[in-house]
Amino acid sequence: MNRRDMLLGGAAMAAAPLSQGQAQPAAANTLRVAMTVADIPLITGQPSQGAEGNRFGGITVYDPLIAWDLSSSDRAAALKPSLAERWSVADDGKTWTFNLRSGVRFHDGSLFDAEAVAFNLGKLIDRDAPQFDRMQAAQGSLYSTNIARWRVKDASTIEVETKTVDAVFPYLLANVFMSSPARWREMGQNWERVATNPSGTGPYVVERIVPRERLEARRFGDHWNEARRPKHERLALIPMPDALTRVAALLSGQVDFVEAPPPDAVPRIRAAGHQVVTNAYPHIWCHQLSMLPDSPFRDVRVRQAANLAINRPAMVQMLGGLAIAAKGMVNENHPWFGAPSFKIEYDPDKARRLLAEAGYSRANPVRTKFIIAPSGSGQMQPLPMNEAIQQDFRAVGIELEFEVMDWEALRARRRASAEGPENRGMHGINNSWGFWDPDIGLLGPAYGRGRIVGGFNWGNYQDPVADDLCEAARRTFDVNAQNAILAQLHSRLVDQAMWLWVVHDVNPRGLARRVQGFVQAQSWYQDLTPITLS
Repeated sequence: MNRRDMLLGGAAMAAAPLSQGQAQPAAANTLRVAMTVADIPLITGQPSQGAEGNRFGGITVYDPLIAWDLSSSDRAAALKPSLAERWSVADDGKTWTFNLRSGVRFHDGSLFDAEAVAFNLGKLIDRDAPQFDRMQAAQGSLYSTNIARWRVKDASTIEVETKTVDAVFPYLLANVFMSSPARWREMGQNWERVATNPSGTGPYVVERIVPRERLEARRFGDHWNEARRPKHERLALIPMPDALTRVAALLSGQVDFVEAPPPDAVPRIRAAGHQVVTNAYPHIWCHQLSMLPDSPFRDVRVRQAANLAINRPAMVQMLGGLAIAAKGMVNENHPWFGAPSFKIEYDPDKARRLLAEAGYSRANPVRTKFIIAPSGSGQMQPLPMNEAIQQDFRAVGIELEFEVMDWEALRARRRASAEGPENRGMHGINNSWGFWDPDIGLLGPAYGRGRIVGGFNWGNYQDPVADDLCEAARRTFDVNAQNAILAQLHSRLVDQAMWLWVVHDVNPRGLARRVQGFVQAQSWYQDLTPITLS
């Protein structure tokens, strides 16, 4: 069976019955969502399962200090006040003051205030604090690493100091969620018990969790933001890592909302009277590359050759047009794109010449091994896509093997960084990526001078030119000036072929005909609360 036949199998899945735990018949006012992940995200405040975990286990149950505005489909999502009504930074560029919204209560009835913020920072950062939680700290470390200290000034004001000047700090706080100190104390100061009965300030109240089967929640009618009080009564989140199973569940009426349907299933979904919605959003399907001594990708010629070997137009066709061929980390019309001199395109002849210059040949091919997952947050259709790349590589003289594992296991391998002992012999990892903010999109992956093992720079990419640009961007608080620096940085990263950039996703979702009111934001995050069910 070739790779396109594998995708065509999605259209052949009609309405196969699902196991009892996966889905249940329609409840009049329950929105049933089929996620791509294999388990319910960690639900104590800092979700697991990547950005999809944040989408379904973060902004549903919890609120951050600063949030994304997800109310529009025709413009890129921007930051807006959430639990913090406003914020400012001192002249030192490191001391941030957050003025908090008054009158906000957690699901358990306790009051949200500055002490609650301090509690939540402590659970992620302060290993000596009684509330420190190793599991949440691991999930939140990407966003909290630069926080040095904090100080409660009064009930509605907290001051947070970063270790270094960081103009993108507000973006990071959009991923730090506030859980209830009162619920933690009520549960005997035990986070495992909190996971069975969590409490946030978000629009849904968790009522029941069955690991690997479903999470059930109800509408929080007292949510502080009237616009985010759900328009439906109940929510069910159902893990379904297999794309064909998700389609079958939608077609048979067992779920209402499915993530990432296979492209070749789209006509069948629409023919059945359901909806398939798409939108541009800041996301790239890519492979992060190792620069360790045993990796062939230490040589820029090999990195460039690997990028030139990939037939992106064929992959877009394989994906039913539900993708855009990548020319770098960001879209070509993005303000950070810049003017790279290396053109990412399909040119196998040039790829062979570059490999020959690097000392490789048909008799001496590049031998490499990548870590991949069969599904996961933003992973699109990873098995046939990776098999397509494997064939393209072989045609130019790169022999690619895979180590296939569960998505959450892959994420643990990414956090371990390329030099982790479990990653020995691995030269790449297929972890799709977002560029909704400068830190995750460019600065974290490119910065080597102050690299933190376990951060965004998995492969230990080192480039003094990129480092200087990263530091300049973090010192620049004017958005236009910062964008100009980021454009220079992106040009440099493309010229150096830091990663394999393959395609941009258009984020397809299948919606049952009874679903109305969903606004697909130009964001990785999506707001479920406006949805009504007919």
